[in-house]
Amino acid sequence: MPIALHLAWRHVLFANWPIDPNRLAPHIPNALTLDTYEGQAWVSIVALNNVDVRSRYVPSFLGITAPGVNLRTYVTSNERDGVFFFSLDADSVLTVLGARILHRLPYYHADVTITEHEDMVHFDSQRRHPGARSARFKAGYEPLGDRFRAKPGSLHAFLFERYRTFTQTPKGTLRYTEVQHKPWPLLEANVKIKENTLLEAAGIPQPRDQAHHLCSPGLDAIVPRMKRTDEAPG
Repeated sequence: MPIALHLAWRHVLFANWPIDPNRLAPHIPNALTLDTYEGQAWVSIVALNNVDVRSRYVPSFLGITAPGVNLRTYVTSNERDGVFFFSLDADSVLTVLGARILHRLPYYHADVTITEHEDMVHFDSQRRHPGARSARFKAGYEPLGDRFRAKPGSLHAFLFERYRTFTQTPKGTLRYTEVQHKPWPLLEANVKIKENTLLEAAGIPQPRDQAHHLCSPGLDAIVPRMKRTDEAPG
């Protein structure tokens, strides 16, 4: 039985686009309901450095680094809100194999580099997974202002304070887990996206509006094993 994972997310960039729910709804599993905020659905790219990937009770010095980029949207199931992952790209063969085999997660192997120059953090992710559609995300961000937490009922809370995640296996089985972490410390961000084909690779229609950007210094998380949704208590 897969055991819980410890993850340490650092240098986190959130790029969030509002999108017409009617355009996005056909791309999520029928068992989920697309969630909206003031009538808008949202699709997000999260780029980060995962600096300590390991089983929960393994010492930290044995953790591996796996920078990555994921594509997600916002859903509900049995009146519980969560996020649905279309894809997760990571620069670690071990992470990709473990996530696919043990947790049935839609991970793809990618070359991901993260560099810092003055106040900017730069991401460059190029998918290399055999048989998968090519996808690239290249962007840089500069944190702005002071840290803050999302206020209940705000758009920030809608986008970030969700702790149930959903994925769909290649055979169509819907799986979920309850991620454990503290509320996100957030900052406004100046972001420059130079290339982004993640949505196209997932078959997601391109948003027509401008992105809403935030960043975070990061936090640690515990991810229990994935379960089938028919095992969920509701």
